[in-house]
Amino acid sequence: MNGHVINLFNEPANRSERRLADLPDRVVEGDPYHKIGMHFTSPDESLSAGTWTSTPGKWHAFTDKDEYCYIIEGHCALIHEDGTRQDFRTGDSFMIPNGFRGFWEVMETTTKHFVIRDCTPVD
Repeated sequence: MNGHVINLFNEPANRSERRLADLPDRVVEGDPYHKIGMHFTSPDESLSAGTWTSTPGKWHAFTDKDEYCYIIEGHCALIHEDGTRQDFRTGDSFMIPNGFRGFWEVMETTTKHFVIRDCTPVD
């Protein structure tokens, strides 16, 4: 690791794309497509940072992670399993704590910066 500050607006170290429907049982509505630019992954892979873009759709949120998000552009929402809904738009930032159960919904193509800490229990 070189110890330099990482600017998330610069070109990512690597990119990937996926159709979320290719992951079993995730998509609830639509056919969201994701583009991910990874800027940083820690040596133990427990912490990562990057930029993510999604087309509209709704899917089950992941679990066992803490995630900080900053919405660069777009409109999305997080919907807790109890029905509580929080909408986010350009310029908003928020934290999704480990243990959140619910859904992501993207109404307008959304781009965000993210920092994720993997909280998966180690055997």
